[in-house]
Amino acid sequence: MILAADVAGYSRLMERDEEDTHARLQKLLRDDIRPAVGSHRGRIFKTAGDGLFVEFASAIEAVRCAVDLQRAIAERNEGVALDRRLAFRIGINLGDVLSDQEDLFGDCVNVAARLESMTEPGSVLISHSVYDHVDRKLPLRFDDQGDCTLKNIARPIRVYKVCWDEKPQVDSATPLELPQLASIAVLPFATSSNDREQEYFAEGLAEDLITDLSKVKGLLVIAAHSSLAYKDRSIDVRRIAAQLGVRYLVEGSVRRAQTRTRINTQLIDATHGNCLWAERFDRDLADIFALQDEVVSKVVTALAGTLPAARPAPSHRTTNLQAYDLFVRGRALATQSLRETRLARPLLTRAIEIDPEFAGAHAWLAMSHHFDALYYESETVEHRAFARVAAERAVEIDSENADAHIVLGYLRAYEGEFEAGIAQFEHGLRLNPNHAEGWSLLADLRVFQGRATEAVESAENAFRLNPSPPGDYYSFLGWAQYAARRYQEAVATLRQPQAGGPGSKRNLAAALARLGLIDEARATACDFLSEFPNFSAAQWGRTQPFVDDNDRQHFIEGYAMADLPK
Repeated sequence: MILAADVAGYSRLMERDEEDTHARLQKLLRDDIRPAVGSHRGRIFKTAGDGLFVEFASAIEAVRCAVDLQRAIAERNEGVALDRRLAFRIGINLGDVLSDQEDLFGDCVNVAARLESMTEPGSVLISHSVYDHVDRKLPLRFDDQGDCTLKNIARPIRVYKVCWDEKPQVDSATPLELPQLASIAVLPFATSSNDREQEYFAEGLAEDLITDLSKVKGLLVIAAHSSLAYKDRSIDVRRIAAQLGVRYLVEGSVRRAQTRTRINTQLIDATHGNCLWAERFDRDLADIFALQDEVVSKVVTALAGTLPAARPAPSHRTTNLQAYDLFVRGRALATQSLRETRLARPLLTRAIEIDPEFAGAHAWLAMSHHFDALYYESETVEHRAFARVAAERAVEIDSENADAHIVLGYLRAYEGEFEAGIAQFEHGLRLNPNHAEGWSLLADLRVFQGRATEAVESAENAFRLNPSPPGDYYSFLGWAQYAARRYQEAVATLRQPQAGGPGSKRNLAAALARLGLIDEARATACDFLSEFPNFSAAQWGRTQPFVDDNDRQHFIEGYAMADLPK
């Protein structure tokens, strides 16, 4: 990964005041550029006058560094006359390089340099190869500049401009800027009564549509936790789309009476609020499962212009309405709180008794036990054993069930089958690349693998798919940031009031200690110990499946610095 940068109009600036320009550039290099490159684990391998070339191992880190630099330089330029400002142009490219001692050269370096030369001052351009690695993984916008012909480069290069300005407050008189990529959220289906059974049914229908749409290749789908948060809220669809970062919305209503159900649903392009497709379905309740497949098919068909090659994935459902009703209620409770996840189990167990081949019920029973084992100390071994049995049964019934593969892979990794567990976990994410909870849990496993940068990327992808996530997402992101030695970011993440899970305060204490904030670290550690008085860093370390013991020691040393028990 190569980043090329230089100062726009440097010759003119030098001609005007050579000593001042040189001094200001050296100060910028010393105070801003070199520290930013180091913090993002880059290496400056060449400098030439006003230009430099930097090597990164990660596309995410390269783009982050470029944006941080441009922001810092913009702040430096505040109050400086326009004709004296040092404004950088930055180009980033990904490809193979040739090494000659400490220098790098080759086509990848040349393309980065050409991108930099065509960049506007204060801006960043990236090639398509970089875009493929960072799209949807950073809170940035990438504006497609089309295929560009670069000097002395025979082939055209697809180029994207990186945009990082904060979005302005939504104004009803101002058209909203919404992403053009194929991105969608399914809003809660309205019901015509206050009957809780009707609400469960409507929520279950929406969540099943989310699951089915998540398997459509090329479609980014917002997780149910975020999209269903708009239940009973009267908000303009364009504002919802902007808040969730999607272009398309599915909304509708459900009315269930005795053996009949009526569903009204529509697909909206939130760019202008246009309805792309709408239909009303009056069916027997027994047909509800075929109806779900039909709705997904029609949504995908309506998106044909955006997703020309997309096809709905085959689904495996129960055909027993009673089992489905129990499953919907159990799924809604399964990962909420300790009390609720335990209330979910008899519902899911009863659904399995009615339909033993109901893979979804087995998978979510596994999720419930996994949730209990992950966040609570009581009977951890037993819950992991129950979760594994249920997940294995779900995979046996339906090999395409992503939930089952993700839970089973996670448990196998924790039980010593690390490589096999990771492989199974990643297979689950290939089946459902929009599985936000899966991406969040993958961050945990990537830390154990010693791949901390990728762990951060996985956690950030989970936030993109679930913009209003549960507290454990913050815990996993902070854990990954600590592992990546990004202590300042870890502290900011773990201080969030939403951050939950037993690891949050423990890792916050370690990150604070690493920053030298010892008093605050000790206070946080005391707070953690009030909840977990039997904690021992050594005992904790023995139960964690780190591949490299140095990574394990990095955490244990941080805990010791915060005065947590050894």
